[in-house]
Amino acid sequence: MVPAVKKQIDATRLTADLASAKVELLSAQCAADRVRLQYSQQDIVTFGDRQTLKRAISSAEALYRFFSQIEAQIKREEEAPTANQ
Repeated sequence: MVPAVKKQIDATRLTADLASAKVELLSAQCAADRVRLQYSQQDIVTFGDRQTLKRAISSAEALYRFFSQIEAQIKREEEAPTANQ
């Protein structure tokens, strides 16, 4: 039987990309918090540009799906019995 070949990745690049994404996501969260604290949901819906709101919602949903999948994978790996037990 031929052993499975793992995909080679640049771990250093991945770490840097994740750190950059973390900063950008924090910035986006801060921007959303500023809007949330300054305006009511009703004002946002009534006066906000619909296309901008729909795009922001779509982006937030995509991020949620992506990170939910990552979280599920982490949980599966943490719950899996280790070979050394």
